[in-house]
Amino acid sequence: MDFKYGTGNLALDLVGTVGHRRTDVLELLTGPADVARWVAGAGLVDRPVAVDDAGFAATVRLREAVYRLALASIEGSGQRAADRRVLNEAAAGPGVKVSLADDGSVRRSGGLDAALTEVARAAVELLGGSSTIKECAAPECTRLYVDQSRKQARRWCDMRSCGNRAKVAEFRARQKI
Repeated sequence: MDFKYGTGNLALDLVGTVGHRRTDVLELLTGPADVARWVAGAGLVDRPVAVDDAGFAATVRLREAVYRLALASIEGSGQRAADRRVLNEAAAGPGVKVSLADDGSVRRSGGLDAALTEVARAAVELLGGSSTIKECAAPECTRLYVDQSRKQARRWCDMRSCGNRAKVAEFRARQKI
């Protein structure tokens, strides 16, 4: 299955590698190769990163800490100190190196640790800022996203999938009346 990256924040894109958290959990990161594919798809670095079992575990640990912190932000509940510690430790590392190439393009280099540092920094900026994090209103979807709509009225993680299904269901319900 392909990864989705349209949440409005890199860290929430990583959180989205688990779907349907309350029903039929869909885990998209099943091993190191999946983490390497996700990093490549996110465009964090130009060359594939090497991921071992420890790197896989670190990625999942960061993802779950960000998920719990974001959910606490949505619900207005307290954050776990252990989750903040995982996030802050990852954010403190050396990030992806960027340079301007002779042809004017941007080059991004680094390993998995650098990529995870960038993800963690995106989470810190999101959770410590004024952005509105929401969870998709579709009952079976648990995807988190940043609501960047003018009136903060966005309800679905993606209009092409969850939003479309909800609108079709509403239309069919009206037709039965």
